[in-house]
Amino acid sequence: MFTHCRTYIAQGKKIAAFGEIMLRLSPPLGTRLIQTHIFEVGFAGAEADFVINLTLLGVPVDFITKIPNNVLGDKCVNFLRQFGVGVSKIIRGGERLGVYFIEVGIGPRPSRVLYDRSYSSFAMIRPEEINWREALKDVFWFHITGITPAISQNTAETCEAALKVAKELGITVSCDLNYRAQLWRWCKSPGEVMSKIVSYADVLISNEEEAEIYFGIKVPGVDPSRGKIDPESYRYVAEELMKKFPNLRIVAITLRTSISASHNKWTAVLYDAKNFYKSYEYDILPIVDREGAGDAFAAALVYGLIFMEDLQSALDFAVAASCLKHAIPGAVNLIYKDEIERLLKYGTSARIIR
Repeated sequence: MFTHCRTYIAQGKKIAAFGEIMLRLSPPLGTRLIQTHIFEVGFAGAEADFVINLTLLGVPVDFITKIPNNVLGDKCVNFLRQFGVGVSKIIRGGERLGVYFIEVGIGPRPSRVLYDRSYSSFAMIRPEEINWREALKDVFWFHITGITPAISQNTAETCEAALKVAKELGITVSCDLNYRAQLWRWCKSPGEVMSKIVSYADVLISNEEEAEIYFGIKVPGVDPSRGKIDPESYRYVAEELMKKFPNLRIVAITLRTSISASHNKWTAVLYDAKNFYKSYEYDILPIVDREGAGDAFAAALVYGLIFMEDLQSALDFAVAASCLKHAIPGAVNLIYKDEIERLLKYGTSARIIR
């Protein structure tokens, strides 16, 4: 466990994440991009979602990124500030803020994402633009995802530069694999890039398919895209990940059974090289917006690893938090600790609170 990290928080240290935050444009729920005349406007990005989720749990955080020095950049900073995210390490420059369009799926129609982030300020960042020793001097935990190195060779190099300094400073590193096929166009071997990234990590988070996509680690006899997922079968994946990356202390794998875009089953497993933990499986119907569920899981897991006394409790807390995200529109899990604890205690009956 990482309960010693509580001391760092008492000393004024923070959790930090590095990644791109984008303008999020979505048509009203149920409508398609091709038919809409209006968009709901927000900001999102896996690492930004992660730190915002942690602030709602009461943890001090910093977000490190690069955004343009224009009104959209200002609006983005204000968005982060309203949740209490530290923004002093954000650098300004470049030509544009990345944009993505999301069409939320319903029933048999899946959600779709269209990216417009090529040549964004963040995509063009260079490692020397950030003094990583200065940026990480008051940080005890650093979070990264597979999205950041996927954006461009520049972001991959900057990511690795940050991780080298993080490990030299003794900072705990968590990595969420977060495979995005649309982004890896610059690179013919994403697995090689991610192998370098994961070699710095203490905590690794994957979904049911990413270990196979990146590293060829496949669950024997299981096709996660079809039928019911057996959590026990993912012990093999976790064990193989730890064999490949002996630096890892924790491997967590989220498991989603997609019955339709509106109806999923959701659970996770965790392995610490000794014990294998399985969480309760939630049957989620209807789903309002599943985007950001993985980020919600990552944030709540990190919280649980720091503040809870055992790994089973940390895993259960993370699965419950990310279950609730499916009921929140937008990418951020606007949920507080007491709401997660209520779900753990009372289940999904969701009786009115008054």
